[in-house]
Amino acid sequence: MSSLPSPAYVNAEYQSTHYNLFKDSITVPLKRVLPPGVTQYAFDAAIIQFMAVVGHEQVLLGDQLTEYIDPYELWEAEGKRKMPSAAVRPRNVEELRRVLAISNEYSIPVWTFSRGKNLGYGGPAPRVNGSVALDLHRMDKIIEVNDGYAYAVVEPGVTFTELYEYCVAHKLKVWPSVPSLGWGSVVGNTLDRGTGFTPTATHHQHICGIEAMLANGELVRTGQFAVSESQSSHLSKFTFGPSIEGLFLQSNLGIVTKLGIWLTPAPQAFMSCSFDMPDFDDVETIVDVLGPLRRDGLLPNTVYVSNLVEWLGMMGKREELWPEAGAIPEWRLKQLQAQLGIGYWNAKFGLYGAKEVVQAHFDKLKKIVAKQAPKGRLSGEMFSADDGGTLDPASVAEPHGGFFVGVPSLWSLPMVKFRLPKEGGGIGAHYDYSPIIPSSGKTVLDWVKVAKRICEAEGFDLFCDFFMHERHVIFVNMMTFDKTNLEHRRAVQAIFLNLFEEGKKRGFSKYRSHINTMDLVASLYDFNDHAYRRFVETIKDALDPNGILSPGKQGIWPKRFRENDRLKAQL
Repeated sequence: MSSLPSPAYVNAEYQSTHYNLFKDSITVPLKRVLPPGVTQYAFDAAIIQFMAVVGHEQVLLGDQLTEYIDPYELWEAEGKRKMPSAAVRPRNVEELRRVLAISNEYSIPVWTFSRGKNLGYGGPAPRVNGSVALDLHRMDKIIEVNDGYAYAVVEPGVTFTELYEYCVAHKLKVWPSVPSLGWGSVVGNTLDRGTGFTPTATHHQHICGIEAMLANGELVRTGQFAVSESQSSHLSKFTFGPSIEGLFLQSNLGIVTKLGIWLTPAPQAFMSCSFDMPDFDDVETIVDVLGPLRRDGLLPNTVYVSNLVEWLGMMGKREELWPEAGAIPEWRLKQLQAQLGIGYWNAKFGLYGAKEVVQAHFDKLKKIVAKQAPKGRLSGEMFSADDGGTLDPASVAEPHGGFFVGVPSLWSLPMVKFRLPKEGGGIGAHYDYSPIIPSSGKTVLDWVKVAKRICEAEGFDLFCDFFMHERHVIFVNMMTFDKTNLEHRRAVQAIFLNLFEEGKKRGFSKYRSHINTMDLVASLYDFNDHAYRRFVETIKDALDPNGILSPGKQGIWPKRFRENDRLKAQL
């Protein structure tokens, strides 16, 4: 068999970047593993049957599994890498159904993902060592894009870039929301509650009608999508009876095979807005000024705020800016800030709609900022089409456009190289702690002070951003590191655990989790002796009695793993 699987991407740039990301991350050879509780004989028999379903070339083993580990794994060299036993790549729902039947027959757990680009949170690596990687990237049909009602229906393998390119090729007047990296799956990102930057940026809140396959191969649809020939399948979230879409978000209760998601109607005008403030403590003012405007609708979509060090992460390697050990001192940060002409905190957001309405929103914003944040600098640049027309997002020049107008790229990927040696070598990686925090200036300032202290105690800089929603912020504390550097890896783990403990004291939980910390995060949901977990476990055991679908995802374990000490020992 060939040592290289068929390409994951048609796009040459994406495929080359994908291939090198995984290939270059390997610090020790891959080691073959078996699914927990499965003999070699049974595994071999299952592999033959998988091959009969999807084709020999779509079942990967041994060294072919390079692309199915976490490229940023902290403890790979110490033998703690999570590793699949095989990868299976079905093309359609019928192949998927037959794959699940085989998994049920042999009690082989599968770890399901769409594109495996949940980087910093485990990528495609399984929670349970030896699971079969169930790779859905070949299920890549764009079933429908309706620009009249502004929605799309896609399969799991469709990337944000492919959806954008489809809209451009068919001259559709809609803007898909995209995250900072365009090579990820629309379905995968949405189900993990990922976000973008346009008016439909909170992706999971714009789901409308999904189709999911249960562990027994049965398909279920939600909402009006469950009504045969419904004209409202992807137009209304109203349904009859319990709404069940949420059961498939960050879930191991089923596999989403089709997803309806609302898009942004192409507007006449877009204004690229920037607002910065010079000092560390100014984060309190930013949150207290912009937070109420998110709630009252003057700022109708996500505000993205990054700190100075994150900006430096795009400029080059840290050693070129500060060669000494320890955190970059304040005086040096002020020098760099002055050289770049930016704030310590830098907010970016867009205003969308009719040109006159956008301008009115911005004029009102200017008055509010002048009164409440006079130290700040606010700027806006308008891009618009003629009256009656819609704006072409490709016409919006950088740095104003990009993901703020739904144009995908791999813009932010170089950040992971920030702590690599300037003379070369090393492997860039990152790990995140990302709590949900009330949108209160005092609360956010308290948190960034704590986070800065924890990072600097380990010789790291506070490298962070946060996303302002209506009533909360998602604060992303990113730890970029050199994966070949043992001290870096030790420091990153210490920073994460200390941030977690400080967050726990304040009642903060993360909005998503690395596979290695899912049980830790799940432990926070402790009301009534973890009634939430018991509730979901009851559903899990009813829908997936053999416990084959992504066991342990988000801390939800099937009965056979909860009660079998021998299986627990293999995790």
